[in-house]
Amino acid sequence: MKIGNIELGERPVMLAPMEDVTDRSFRLICREQGASMVYTEFVSADALIRDIPATVRKLSIDPGERPTAIQIYGRDIEPMVEAARIVEQAGPDIIDINFGCPVKKVAGKGAGAGMLRDIPKMLSITEAVVKAVNLPVTVKTRLGWDHTDKPIVDLAERLQDCGIQALTVHGRTRSQMYTGNADWEMIARVKENPRLRIPLIGNGDISDGRMAAEAFDRYGVDGVMVGRASIGAPWIFEEIRAWLDRGEGSSLSLADRFSLLRRQIEESIDRIDEYRGILHIRRHLAASPLFKGIPHFRDTRIAMLRAENRDELMEIIGRVERMLSEQA
Repeated sequence: MKIGNIELGERPVMLAPMEDVTDRSFRLICREQGASMVYTEFVSADALIRDIPATVRKLSIDPGERPTAIQIYGRDIEPMVEAARIVEQAGPDIIDINFGCPVKKVAGKGAGAGMLRDIPKMLSITEAVVKAVNLPVTVKTRLGWDHTDKPIVDLAERLQDCGIQALTVHGRTRSQMYTGNADWEMIARVKENPRLRIPLIGNGDISDGRMAAEAFDRYGVDGVMVGRASIGAPWIFEEIRAWLDRGEGSSLSLADRFSLLRRQIEESIDRIDEYRGILHIRRHLAASPLFKGIPHFRDTRIAMLRAENRDELMEIIGRVERMLSEQA
C-alpha cells in the first residue's frame, strides 16, 4: 500500500492518533514494535496559529518514528489552511485531517466528527487544505453522525474528489462514541465502491492479529489502524505483525513487555518531569493488559495509579512482574 510516494508495505498496520497517548516517545516505541505508520496527537488549528507552546510541541518528530502523519482539526477553512502550512514546515510525511473525533469539546463545536453535520463545509476545508500544501493529505472520519445518517459511502468518493490520497474510516457513528461494535460491513461497502481509487484504512476494535487478518481478508481494506488496544500495550504491533506475516503468536516474553512499559515510564518522566510524567503514564498503566485479570489486585492497582515518584512506581511494577513470573 502506498500513500503518495510513501510505501507502507503489504497489509500495513497503523497507530491511530489519540490525544494524551500518541506522544513522540510512544510513537517511536510503536514503530519499533512494527507499526507501519504512526500519527501524532490531535493538533488544534486555532491553537497552532496562536503559537500555543503545548500545541507547537506536538509537531516534533523523531527520525526513527517515520513515516509520521500530523493530524489537524478545526471548523473553519482559513485557520485549517494556515495550520496545514505551518505543519508542512515541521516536515511530516503526511497531513491528516481529523473529521472523526467524537468528544464534546471538539465535535460539539463543529470540528472533528462535528463536520459530519456540515458535509459541504467538510469538503471545502479538505479541498482548501489539499491545494495549500505539497504533502499528501489524508482524512480520518466516521460512518456518520448517528444511526439515521451514515453517508460514508458517498462521502468517501466526494473526499477523494477533493484530492485526498487515503481515507481512514472508524466503523462507528459520532453518537456511538466508543460504545457497541464497529460496523466493518459498512467499511466494506466503502471499499466495494468501484469508483474509490484511494487506499482505505479500517479502524475500530482491532485488538489482535486474527482481527487484523479478518479486516484484510473479509472486509478488503488496504490498511488497518489500531487505537485503544495499543494504550499500555505498544507490543500489540509486534503481535499483529507476527500473525499477519507468519501466522504465529508473539515472540515477546513477559519480561520484554514489562521492559517496554518501564521504558514508557522513564521516557514520559524525561520528556516532561517526574510528577507530570507519571500523571501522563497513568492512562497507559490503567489500560495495560499486563495487569488485567490478576486475582486480588485491587489494592496494588490503586497503589500503582497513585504512585507519585519514579522509585515508588517502579518498585510496585517490579513486584507485580516477579509475582507473574513465579506463576508462569
